[in-house]
Amino acid sequence: MLARSTSARRGGWSGFQRRYAPYIFISPFFILFLVFGLFPILFNAYLSFQQWQPGTGLGAMKFVGLRNYTDNLTDPTFWQSLKNTAVLAVLSGLPQHLIAIPVAFAVAGVLRRMQHLVTAVYFLPYITSIVAISVIFFTLFSWQYGVINAALSALHHLPLIGGLFPADRINWLGEKAYVQPAIALVVIWRYTGWNMLLYLSGLQAIPKELYEAAAVDGATGWQSFRFITLPLLRPIMFVAVTLSLIGGLQLFEEPFILTNGTGGAGQAGLTTIMYMYRTYTSYSDAGVAAAMSWLLFVVIGALTLLNNRLFGRSGLAGRD
Repeated sequence: MLARSTSARRGGWSGFQRRYAPYIFISPFFILFLVFGLFPILFNAYLSFQQWQPGTGLGAMKFVGLRNYTDNLTDPTFWQSLKNTAVLAVLSGLPQHLIAIPVAFAVAGVLRRMQHLVTAVYFLPYITSIVAISVIFFTLFSWQYGVINAALSALHHLPLIGGLFPADRINWLGEKAYVQPAIALVVIWRYTGWNMLLYLSGLQAIPKELYEAAAVDGATGWQSFRFITLPLLRPIMFVAVTLSLIGGLQLFEEPFILTNGTGGAGQAGLTTIMYMYRTYTSYSDAGVAAAMSWLLFVVIGALTLLNNRLFGRSGLAGRD
């Protein structure tokens, strides 16, 4: 009897381990995801249909239906911020890839022996604090004492090429025409190395046997690039462009720090995330800010689907 009861207890404990122990071990992830991931998303969706001022308590919420969405869609500042965000996404996103792809080719080819050094140098801005980066560039863009204006002034006094550079100092963060290029330059400097690493990993994953077989068949360098490198690199291009697209439409730290949270001259540096933050903190309208986040989500989702049609399996990559 004692042996039977002992074996029964062991069998029960063993059965409990087999059935429930795996769920117990993975439960911390799901609990944290529910508390810090899913709940904020659901609460934000609920909040977008409410009128609520932060700090007044949850009981002060008032259901207003779609009014928060219509207020955003009829707000000229919201559309200006969305336009600024789109322009900054293009100005900062496109040059990243135009620079990253040739650099990745160079690192994978002629700079192969210096690959670790070059990748470390290019990746360093990505892991540097964005606050430190923005403060440094804020100093570089200074109107009177900035290094960039000092360099342009020195280049202006050079013979032959001096006429290509402005004689007067440029108020980078104080004139509407220069705010967006200044912000875009910071974003380009920070994320080009990240995209270069993505393209480099894609290039290194392409089997060398394909190029050797193409060379045996008499293919030129351009033909190898067109029919081997480009098609096999498109999945990485899809990932890189998607990340740049999502990151570009969520710009906040760089324009916020460079413009001191004001959006710069003519509000040219006011992004949608900045306007959302201003709506929540300065205007104390959490419902409108929540609705704005979902409108931006729709824009990002639509552009991501469009990017998927261009670079995804059903797009250009599927036609080859």
